[in-house]
Parts: sequence; C-alpha cells; structure tokens
Amino acid sequence: MLVLLLAFAASTPVVPQFQTPEKPQLRWYKGNTHTHTLNSDGDSTPDDVVRWYRENGYQFLVLTDHNFVTSVDGLNALHSADGKFIVIKGEEISDVFAGKPIHVNGLNISRTVEPQHGTSVLDTIQRNVDAVRAAAGVPHINHPNYGWAITADDLKQVQNDKLFEIYNGHHLVNNEGGGGIPGLEEVWDIILSSGKLLYGIAVDDAHTFKQPWNRNSARPGQGWVVVRSSRLTTEAILEALERGDFYASTGVELTDYQANDGEIKITIKPQGSSKYRVQFIGAGGRLLKEAITTTAEYQFRGDETYVRAKILESNGKVAWTQPVWRKPK
Repeated sequence: MLVLLLAFAASTPVVPQFQTPEKPQLRWYKGNTHTHTLNSDGDSTPDDVVRWYRENGYQFLVLTDHNFVTSVDGLNALHSADGKFIVIKGEEISDVFAGKPIHVNGLNISRTVEPQHGTSVLDTIQRNVDAVRAAAGVPHINHPNYGWAITADDLKQVQNDKLFEIYNGHHLVNNEGGGGIPGLEEVWDIILSSGKLLYGIAVDDAHTFKQPWNRNSARPGQGWVVVRSSRLTTEAILEALERGDFYASTGVELTDYQANDGEIKITIKPQGSSKYRVQFIGAGGRLLKEAITTTAEYQFRGDETYVRAKILESNGKVAWTQPVWRKPK
C-alpha cells in the first residue's frame, strides 16, 4: 500500500490510506451513522428503523437517539448477518450553550454519556468529545449550522475528533449556509486550509419513517458513508472512518478510488442517463481541475497542501472524497 504524504506539520502525519481492492476481502460497506427511533424523537421502533436500512441496501447502521443508548443486541440477533449487515450502538449527546444546540454523536460508546455542558461553544463541544472518548467511543460533530451554533473557528480548535457532518439530511440544518454564514463545504475548506485535518461525513439524521415521501420531513435515505474495510465489524468500520478510508454521498456511487503520492483516480458507477462532473479542490476551496467523464484523474503538481474531490451528478446527487494531504515541494 502506498502511503499518502502529509502536510502541515513535521510530526508523524495522520493520513487516509487508500488502495484499490485487490483482494476479495477488501470491500465497500454503505452505512449511516446518525438516525433516531421512538426512544428519542423518531416516529418508529428500533426494529422498524433497522429493518428499513437492512431492506434498502445498507450494510451498517448506528442508532443515535438523543441522550439515550438504544440496545442493539436483540436487533443484531434479528437482523445482522456475517458480512452483510450489523447494527452499532450510539448516542446523540444533545447539549446547549447560550441557546445554541451543540450535538455530538458517540459511536459504539460503552455507556450513556450525559451532556457535559461548558463555558463556551468550543468548551461544550470539547467536553462532550472528551466524554465520548472516555466511554471508548468515536465522536463526530453534528450539523454545525443547525441553530447557527458552531463556526469554522470552533471546529478547527476541537481536539481528538476526526469527523464532522458536511451533509445532514434533516430539512432544517442549513447545510448551504446563508446570511453571510458559510455552508458546510466552505467550512470544511476553511478548516483544512488552516492545517486542521477533519474528515467529512454525510448522514440522514432520520426521524420520520412512517411518511418517508414527505420532502419536508427528516426522512431516511438522504446521506450516507461508504467505508472501505477488510471486514464488516464494528471495530473495522470505526477504524476505517477514523483513518479516512471512506467517501460520503447523497446518491453518487463510486466503483473505485485510489490515491498515492503521484495521483488520484476516481471511477464512477453510472446510473441511468445521468451525467457527471468531477471537481478536484484544493486549499481555500480553489478548483484545481474539473473532468466530465466517469473516470477522472488528478496528477499532483507538487505545490498542493491538500486535494479532495467532489463528484456532481446531473440531478443534484453528490459524493465527496476525503482530503489527500501533501507537503508542497
């Protein structure tokens, strides 16, 4: 495996490791890390929620009820199958500071984590991230623009977190920004350009399963991650997320993604009559190259600090790959 080179620090870098699946055991697994049941403010039982994802082509699901850990043992006994589907326990730790909602997911936590509260937005986020780590879980920061609560400056100062939502399927989370506040993809580039490595995830944040056709509801099937792993286990999936070996999507599917010290290669799985644009984006959100084919390549020039790709489909679907970091020559 070729190791990607990194960027801003002389210390040992943290870089996503990508390679083409050359062995049968390396596979892509589709999953959602943010959804709700009747145990908080969802409209359906855990069994019905898990059944929806199992029957709609997902391989893993994290249940993240607000301030409640829904047991997954019985659900896995009913729905899991080796190499096909698993349910992972989790919690959306829902806190508030000065009227601003501060929500942090804890994936595979060992116990319920109570909202930690803090003296500022940043302090509140950090305390909850630290509490997730203390409970042996993996944190990710949810919907920063919900309630216009979390800024890019806050996010780039958080320690010991590698994941945040660049897309959330809830209809009230302001993914695109507004009123002078940047959208989440612009926030991502601000953070990356500052030298802080964060991986961007897409999620459903689903609450409404009984009327999923209602476009003004928090319905399932809006955003997900596709993780590359040698096996479908909780540990392997979370390890892949934390090393950035995944892409985020609202409907675009990749058949391959490769990155090494010389180039990035992307292959898209065509859907119907859809057409695609692949944008390679660098520091400051600058467009470095655009391609209009289903197979796209980017050759590193040597002056990049990071490069990420955005794949746009002609009907509005999108996929995002994780940033490849490099040390400019």
